[in-house]
Amino acid sequence: MNTINKTLASYILPCLTVLAMVGCQKQGFSISGTISEAKDSVLYLENMSLDGPVTIDSVRLDSDGEFSFSGERPEAPEFYRLRISSGIINLSVDSTENIEVKASYPTMSTQYEVKGSENCEKIKELSLLQQQLLSQVLLVSDNPTLGVQQTVDSIRTLIDTYKNNVRTNYIFKEPQKAYAYFALFQSLGDMLIFNPRESEIDVKTFAAVATSWDAHYPEALRGKNLHNIAIEGMKQIRILKAQQKPYEVDASKVSQVSLIDIPLIDNKGRHRSLTELKGQVILLDFHVFASDHSTERIMALRALYDKYHAQGLQIYQVSLDSNEHFWKTQTAALPWISVRDNDGPQSQYLVRYYVQQLPSYFLIDRTNTLYKRSEQISDLESEIKSLL
Repeated sequence: MNTINKTLASYILPCLTVLAMVGCQKQGFSISGTISEAKDSVLYLENMSLDGPVTIDSVRLDSDGEFSFSGERPEAPEFYRLRISSGIINLSVDSTENIEVKASYPTMSTQYEVKGSENCEKIKELSLLQQQLLSQVLLVSDNPTLGVQQTVDSIRTLIDTYKNNVRTNYIFKEPQKAYAYFALFQSLGDMLIFNPRESEIDVKTFAAVATSWDAHYPEALRGKNLHNIAIEGMKQIRILKAQQKPYEVDASKVSQVSLIDIPLIDNKGRHRSLTELKGQVILLDFHVFASDHSTERIMALRALYDKYHAQGLQIYQVSLDSNEHFWKTQTAALPWISVRDNDGPQSQYLVRYYVQQLPSYFLIDRTNTLYKRSEQISDLESEIKSLL
């Protein structure tokens, strides 16, 4: 190599190296920052995939709490979270962003700063609103001065108000954004706040984001998944309307009760509902026969039924079991009304009655009015006797 070529090479090669480095940097994103009061804790970067959280990287924090993660630029908006134990910060990445996070471990889920991404800032707002909603719901649920119907109505009002706010100011405002997608999958415990399996407006909300993602990210798996959810939601709503249609004929009776009806098929193939039992004291029971201690609980209910059925007690038991054959086998010899919801733990009735754990039950008086829920009852037999 002559002197001129050597000279050119001495200039060109470093430049090419720098350009290559810059090019690589442009194809990736970074998430960095500090989380104080977390010395020796392991901080995980997890991808919130469609199949659940997947660990991408992790680091054991020093006393300064500094961390830095990086990854390749996603083809469409993707979702991540920083996690230490149960402390979580939700994030999204849709380009070559450099996201900076500052937090303190004990309060990292509720008190943190995020810079470098508008979507991440909006996700923070949504996360704080969701936590506020949960606190309000728990206050209502634990209020001993409220009756069961007041509790259900108050919780429904809180959730509806939240959904209207998020739908208007976040989802419909910019449905193509990552934070709009994030809002769709917020939950209270195991229950989706926006549930396309039980609400027609929720189906339309999912469809709005799906349509926008189809236009902006036509090959994105998340967009295709949204599209499928919306289609299945439409089918489910049609099924629900068809199931409820036979009961709309007797609307005069339904209007006379303050009860959320549950029209389902029993283990003998017949349509049954709570409203048809007006005049009896009803123990509405949400149950999973495949759960631990199911046999003992059924035996206890059998004792109550045998003792008080002749006086007007009826049990309306809703199974959330996934295996229909197993459910029919388990209920074949039971004397009370046994129905099953195909949606299992995603049942719309768990949401409407705000059931937080299974098994759970409610007492309904002879006027078809909700009386008390299991959390409000210390002596079930005494409460039943008082209603009879």
